[in-house]
Amino acid sequence: MSAPDISEMGWREWLLSERPQSRSQARLGRAYMTWRRFTANQLAVIGLFIILALVFVAIFAGLLAPYSPVVGDLRGARLLPPDWAHWMGTDDQGRDILSRVIYGSRLTLYVIVLVALIAAPIGLIVGTVAGYAGGWTDAILMRITDIFLAFPKLILALAFVAALGPGIENAIIAIAITSWPPYARIARAETLMVRNSDYIKAVEIMGASPGRIIMRHIMPMCISSLIVRVTLDMAGIIIIAAGLGFLGLGAQPPLPEWGAMIASGRRFILDQWWVAAMPGMAILVVSLGFNLLGDGLRDALDPRSSGQ
Repeated sequence: MSAPDISEMGWREWLLSERPQSRSQARLGRAYMTWRRFTANQLAVIGLFIILALVFVAIFAGLLAPYSPVVGDLRGARLLPPDWAHWMGTDDQGRDILSRVIYGSRLTLYVIVLVALIAAPIGLIVGTVAGYAGGWTDAILMRITDIFLAFPKLILALAFVAALGPGIENAIIAIAITSWPPYARIARAETLMVRNSDYIKAVEIMGASPGRIIMRHIMPMCISSLIVRVTLDMAGIIIIAAGLGFLGLGAQPPLPEWGAMIASGRRFILDQWWVAAMPGMAILVVSLGFNLLGDGLRDALDPRSSGQ
């Protein structure tokens, strides 16, 4: 469709055209419909706003934090309640909790991004190879997956961190190792649905190798389901990372990790409640945001769930 036709019809009509004139128009139309389904869910929009706020705070933490996250005033600002000078109060080291929560958003975003970048590709590769190859390959890969799924994620992550040693990097590796099996299951199920389709058979007849078929034609079909599952799992990843930090196996002091902040504040939970409550509230809000965003993405990306 030419540019004048776009101006005459309007962008909305052009994107919603039932007869797209190019692949670009078809892709933009699908993206626009997905966005409309997503924005129709107000809770999903709230979740998106929370996650965008997390990213914004993490990027500009140095400008937003009013005080140092690691240096405090032991003499004059120890365990102060929330006030105009310290909106979330101070901890037992005289450090501003708001500043530590703001800088802690960087660690939280660092963990969830790296875990997603490690675990999702592993699960995608394992699931698509198992589903397409079948036979003994499928049996072996899925039994390995079942072994990982047999253990609770936190317990398995604790075991790996205990073997690797405490630290934020080792915690990320441990969480990623325990997070890929559900993604493999989803990718395998999606692969089994399309493995014997006419589309895949035609590609095979054209002489495409199994690796090319998996990489170019099967994996893209699994991406939308995987994105939804990864987004929904982000809340669990945050809680596991906070649990490892709470036990002293995640980020080490004086890093402002939310789980470690809760651990240091549990001694004052009755009298100075804000020391543990403020980072706990941050975990709650961010986890809620990812859950709301994941629900919205599921409705928008999955045609079966949206009735289309």
